[in-house]
Amino acid sequence: MKKRRGRGPRLSRRSFLAGTGAVAAGLSFRPGLSWAGEEPKLNFYNWDTYIGETTLDDFKDATGIEVTMDLFADNDELFAKLKEGNPGYDVIVPTNDYVERMIRAEMLTPLDHGKIPNFRKNVAKAFQDAEFDPGRKYSMPYMWGTQGIGYRKSKVDGVPDSWKYLLDSDRYSGRIALLSEGVLGAALKYLGYSYNSKDPKEIKEAEELLIRQKPHIKVFAEDNGQDLLLSGEVDLTMEWNGDILQVMEEDDDISYIVPKEGSLVWQDCLCIPTGAPHPDNAHRFINFILDAEVGAAIADFIQYATPNEAARKLLPDEYNNNPAIFPSEETLARCEAAIYLGEDVQRLRDEAWTRVLAA
Repeated sequence: MKKRRGRGPRLSRRSFLAGTGAVAAGLSFRPGLSWAGEEPKLNFYNWDTYIGETTLDDFKDATGIEVTMDLFADNDELFAKLKEGNPGYDVIVPTNDYVERMIRAEMLTPLDHGKIPNFRKNVAKAFQDAEFDPGRKYSMPYMWGTQGIGYRKSKVDGVPDSWKYLLDSDRYSGRIALLSEGVLGAALKYLGYSYNSKDPKEIKEAEELLIRQKPHIKVFAEDNGQDLLLSGEVDLTMEWNGDILQVMEEDDDISYIVPKEGSLVWQDCLCIPTGAPHPDNAHRFINFILDAEVGAAIADFIQYATPNEAARKLLPDEYNNNPAIFPSEETLARCEAAIYLGEDVQRLRDEAWTRVLAA
């Protein structure tokens, strides 16, 4: 695996991906070929900054299969892109609740575990089954983590250990960024409710909290709060833990915490969408990702928690013992995994979020 770089200047993952030519502005696909005669191509739809530095090139070197990667900002964008039919993607990376939602909508292809031997060989037992996908029929675990607060230590008094700093205070007015995805759940947690609340009154209360706070929010960021924090445009941001850890390596003044009210604990998965033009290549790619050395190199680069037990054994103590990557049991006990709430509740929450944006 690639050795960890020391602290100091490093190529940002966003710049790295833009410079490799791996990211496509728009995909152009040939009609699907048979399993036995697939062309050596794979179309990958992934989150930004969420793959190893050389993973795609290494896969091509190992298999001869060239990967084209498109990026999405959040699960809603991913879902909307595939809802009306797969435009040609072979592997996608939805979060656990969206895996369940896509299974119910018949948007995912059952996996052939016989073609993914690294799953049973390398993945920790705790991740070999899932409530959202019993038997792992449709998904393989990729990474897991939390949502929390990234902050600039020199600009914040003490440790911002509560969602109050972002959601219910004017103390850092104009210096706050919030993620679009998950902010309603964070508001519910701050108010003492479940992240997965179905109660219209509780959802309305969370909506009203966000509307009151909106004048103090600089931006609802599309998965780039870490960049705003690094550039000094904001002092506090709601973000995914690994994204903040990436910029912590570049700037010692940045830190991360899961708020005391609790937050979201999530699991991202590798799935093959219905209608994938290269399903055999997709299985080969997923199995490659679950290789121990490949998985270790990815985790080391993107700084998220890997479910790959064999990969963790190859990683240093500074990774395995980092509480921002692997939170304590006490912290995890305060967090909740998002669950699929059904289309009626999803619509209710989407409408609340639309009103927040329009306010």
